[in-house]
Amino acid sequence: MTGARSTTRVEDVYLRLRADILNGRHAPGSRLRVEALKGDYDASSGVLREALPRLVGQGLATFAPQQGFRVIDVSPDTLQDLTEARVVVETYVVRESLAHGSIEWESDLLAAHHNLARTTFADESDAINERWLTAHARFHQVLLEGCPNQHLRAVATQLRESAEVYRCWARTSSEDSHRDVVAEHRLICERAIERDVPGTVEALRDHIELTTKLLLDDYRNRGGEEVG
Repeated sequence: MTGARSTTRVEDVYLRLRADILNGRHAPGSRLRVEALKGDYDASSGVLREALPRLVGQGLATFAPQQGFRVIDVSPDTLQDLTEARVVVETYVVRESLAHGSIEWESDLLAAHHNLARTTFADESDAINERWLTAHARFHQVLLEGCPNQHLRAVATQLRESAEVYRCWARTSSEDSHRDVVAEHRLICERAIERDVPGTVEALRDHIELTTKLLLDDYRNRGGEEVG
């Protein structure tokens, strides 16, 4: 029982840390000091030392000897590299997903899209709604779950989560006003259900690349100051 409680506690702290990073509560490049986090998360050193490496595994943090854990830093070049990698990996995996996805996969995808479409992007304080982040991650996860290669799916998820921090840290009015993200997700879902491979690949690639374009446009409009 003690072991089960410990595992549950690590998962809870990991999820809270992840949400706080994605919502910018820990700044890019900032130290994640175990002693400081203990009070913030009401967690023991042991729990934190199990949770923090999971953030590294998800591409949300880094670790270096003598320096400890840090939130990943952000830059336009890194965002462009992540985008290129995502397009290559996710468009391959989605092809496999459409080729192998079952009827149950179709049902799961429709359900994930239904939930995402009915979840607002911003909450009452105009911060990014954590329920939307969860629903968005779930939709993209399910989209690729028809692919039988779990290792490819894991790589795709890690790249997407690493790129997701840019949406949260560099969220701007330009991203909100120059796109219809609800329509983008609907198009991806419809084409996937139709098993339209070229159409799904095109819609997914456009969806990934548009986010990057808008964030980089905003970066340049702000005079090239550091993202975040």
